[in-house]
Amino acid sequence: MEIEISSSIHLMYVNEIQQEMYDSAQRRGTGIAKRSIEYLSKKIIEGNAVIATDNGKWIGFCYIETWSHGQFVANSGLIVSPDFRHLGVARLIKDKVFALSRNKYPNAKIFGLTTGLAVMKINSDLGYKPVIYSELTQDEEFWNGCKSCINYDILMKKERKNCLCTAMLFVPENIKNSAEKSQSENQYNNEQESSFSI
Repeated sequence: MEIEISSSIHLMYVNEIQQEMYDSAQRRGTGIAKRSIEYLSKKIIEGNAVIATDNGKWIGFCYIETWSHGQFVANSGLIVSPDFRHLGVARLIKDKVFALSRNKYPNAKIFGLTTGLAVMKINSDLGYKPVIYSELTQDEEFWNGCKSCINYDILMKKERKNCLCTAMLFVPENIKNSAEKSQSENQYNNEQESSFSI
């Protein structure tokens, strides 16, 4: 089995990938945002996807998207061919696409929305934490991608505050440290102001 960053040589698999995304969503009765052949092809050509193959046969796929001017990266569309499920392929793909995201966008927060317990476990092992939806990108285009999901009405009824998917977020150490430093400085300034007003 090979797991590699995509390039134009992988375009031969795009129809099969799109069909399996659709079929999988139908079987599970859960939401997977529908993506066009053109959209998936662009991700593949740009090297913004990871593809797993075995002897020339497609077996798994995931792609990355950037949001809010590169402040956020989503690892999306994880799919494994039915014949290769329960063999650890999804974890290997997630590891590779996570590394790709960190390499291309080292200062971005990485997030995902999922209803799958296995994906939640993989994300947790990579350092993601469950968060509320307001912690994710507020980019309208991202949320418009949910329109093709079976649960979109639920999302809108809840004013995009939650849905059936669990939101998970990875925050790089440099951003965590910067936020903690800022919080610490604010606390120090507040304490100084308090002591001056006594």
